[in-house]
Parts: sequence; structure tokens; C-alpha cells
Amino acid sequence: MKLHILGAARTVTGSMHLLEVDGHKLLLDCGLFQGKREETYAVNQHFSFDPASIDAVVLSHSHIDHSGNLPNLVKQGFRGPIYATDASADLADIMLKDSAHIHEWDVQYVNKKRRKQGLPPMPPLYNMQDALATVPLFRSVWYGQRFEPVPGVGVRLMDAGHILGSSAVVVDVVEDGALKRLWFSGDIGRYDAPILEDPVLPQGADYLLMECTYGDKAHEHIEDAFEELRQVILRTMRRGGKVIIPAFAVGRTQMLTYYLSQAIERGEIPDIPVVIDSPLATNASELYRKHSECFDEETWRFIAEHRNPAIDFENIIYTRSVDESKALNDYHEPMIIISASGMAESGRIQHHLANNIEDGRNTIVIISWQAPDTLGRRLADQERKVRIFGEEYYRKAEVVTIGGLSAHAGQDLLVEYALASKETLKKIIFVHGEEKAYSALRGRLDDHAGLPEIAYPQKGEVFAL
Repeated sequence: MKLHILGAARTVTGSMHLLEVDGHKLLLDCGLFQGKREETYAVNQHFSFDPASIDAVVLSHSHIDHSGNLPNLVKQGFRGPIYATDASADLADIMLKDSAHIHEWDVQYVNKKRRKQGLPPMPPLYNMQDALATVPLFRSVWYGQRFEPVPGVGVRLMDAGHILGSSAVVVDVVEDGALKRLWFSGDIGRYDAPILEDPVLPQGADYLLMECTYGDKAHEHIEDAFEELRQVILRTMRRGGKVIIPAFAVGRTQMLTYYLSQAIERGEIPDIPVVIDSPLATNASELYRKHSECFDEETWRFIAEHRNPAIDFENIIYTRSVDESKALNDYHEPMIIISASGMAESGRIQHHLANNIEDGRNTIVIISWQAPDTLGRRLADQERKVRIFGEEYYRKAEVVTIGGLSAHAGQDLLVEYALASKETLKKIIFVHGEEKAYSALRGRLDDHAGLPEIAYPQKGEVFAL
């Protein structure tokens, strides 16, 4: 069994790993790399393998940095099944179509500039037809259900507690009469986060392929993070400003609506408009209602009171049309706008930032990790001048980063996750994390005796398991 690390290596984007077993090729995730526009296009366009040679894909979850290059894989010849939980398959349906729309729109902007430079037009990475061709390849499986994506390879998906339908991928292979277990964490969620079950810890793993996004940070308690957000909202209101939150349409947005609605009902913040300005987030929220099998006990108790945390709050406003989105610019009273994308690289959030960033009454709240060279990272780094839609803006709005709202596990849980199969582990391979995060997490793990070999691979490295 050979494991090829093809993405999310020493960075937090573009998850993709190839497993070769007895002549079969199994791809774990097929995510988009996100970064500088030119680099992003080149990296995502070219696979280091023939897509037609892949027998099957197993998807840990539907976030675009894990699923977003599937249409390009199909475009270049892949025709096999894509296995995922039922909730992940439904979410991927809407998210891949949304991604295709963004690629089509984005290339129009790029080609306007190329025409002025006398350069030929570029095609989109993929288009809506490619996304539509991908959706029928999905095969839904339940948590804990054993299936064989390729002959002789048993796989189960275990709840990762990160977003709706997210999973760790457990791969069991018998070689030379011995069972080998690879446990791929996907993205690890958090204990006691709203709506979803807690992540399942590894059991009996021989090899652990694991994310380390927040390996250098012990998250504050989620209630403390929301208290910080509450204070941000109150002081912005006193200034008469708007709170602008770039948020991933799936997972983070639903968590925010859960807490903000409760805060309004309890009188902890005034009843100001809370607008979810993202068609994708609106559609995703409807899927949260559909997939109640993923809810935790606390959420079921909440539902028993005839309310639904994902979509049915009376004080949350969902927009769909462009006209509804544009109308928000004419509203000059305090309000909260939550819009995609989470790294502010595309979507309606860019319009809201452009319209509000030069007003010192407003606050931009960063609530997730931001990839290098993204607009979100430049805002998080407190840059005074940023470019949006090719135009330069002087930032006068306050920028606040609240790390405790992340849907990723913090350092303490990552340590617990890595040590959960300590007695059986032969190797830990860390991916999906920058070097600073890895080094800090490695330092914590070195305090424990009897650990197996630990690797932090470069893209393209191959491990014989």
C-alpha cells in the first residue's frame, strides 16, 4: 500500500491524497488549492496522475478545499464512483455548482484584462456542465457502514464533527495476512460545538493521516468567543455601524445563526437585522434541516421546543436575489451581514467589503483561518490598503479576528486525537497545516513518550505503508 501526498502539504488548502493498493487507485479528497490567482489556476489545472486511471474517490466532506476540484477531475476523464455521507453528497451538489458559477464569472474578469494586454482568453477551470456531470457519480453511505470502493479495500466513514456530513475516512487493507488500518482525519471538528455531534477519535489505527490547522493554538471556549463577538457587535452599534462577517456558507454560517438568534431572544444583543446574504448559505441551511441525523442531543432538545437552529429563526433574514443583496447598501442603520466566501476571495462578501471598508463606523470580523495571499488574510493582517475587484481601498473599518469560532479542532484536541491510537500507531503524517502550526503541535507531542515516527511531508512525497 502506497500513499501519495498530493495536496494540503505544508499548507491549509487543496486536500488530495492518492492511495495505491494492489493495482487499484483510490483518491482521498480532491480539493481546490487556494492562493494567488495565477498560481491557483496552474496548480488546480494539472493533476500529477491520469484522472481516468483513478478507480474511485472517497470524500471526507464537502468544503471546497476538499471537494472543489472534482468537476475538473471528471472533465479530464474520471468516471468512477465518489463515496461520501448522504449529507456530504447533498452539500457537494450545491457547492460544486456554486463553485462552477464562480469559476465562470472569475474567468470573465481575467479575460477582460487579458484582452487589453493582447493575450488570448483563458477557459474556466471548469464550468457548470462539468459540475452537473460530477453529481451523478456520488454514492451515499452512512456513518459506520463498511463498503469497498475498490476490491479488497474496506472503508468506513466516521463522524468528524466539522460540518454537516463531515467524516474521517478509515481504510482497512489486508496485506500478507495482516490487517493495516489507515485513518484519514479529514478536518477535525470541536467538542461541544453547536448542532453537530462531537468528532470520533481514531481507534486501532496503524497509520494516521491527520490535519494540524490549529496545531499552534488552543482555542478559547466557544462561549467565550461568542462573548467577544457580542462585545464587537455592541460597540459597532454604538458607532452606528455595520458588522460584516465573511463566513463559509456551510458550517460557520449555521453556527453563527444559532448563537446570534439565541442572543437576540435572550436580550444579549438588540434585535437588529441579521442578514445571511449568500444563496449557497441559504440552500445549505435548508440541507441542515433535511439531515437531522447529524444533529447532537442539545440540538434535538432545541428542536423539541419547535425551533430549528439551521433555518427557522424568525430574526434571521435570508436573501437570494442580487437586488435583495444590493438593497443592503441603502440601509444605513446598524446591522449584521454574514456572507460568503470565508476567505473573502469571491462572492457577495467582496461587494459588502468594497461598500463598507472605508467607513470607520463599521467592523469586519474574521472568524476562520485565512490562506496566504487571500483578501481575508490581508484583512486579518490589518493591511491599510487592499484591492477589491482590481480597485484600491483604504481600510478605515475596524478589523477583529476571533479565532475561537473556528470549526477546526484546537491544539488540545489535536493532541488527544493523535494519541488516541498510540498503542497501535506506526506513523503519524501531518497535513493541512502551515509549518508554524505543525512545529508547535510536534512540540506538544514530543512531551509524550513512546510516540511513533512523525512526518510532515512535502507535496509529492510517497509513503510505503
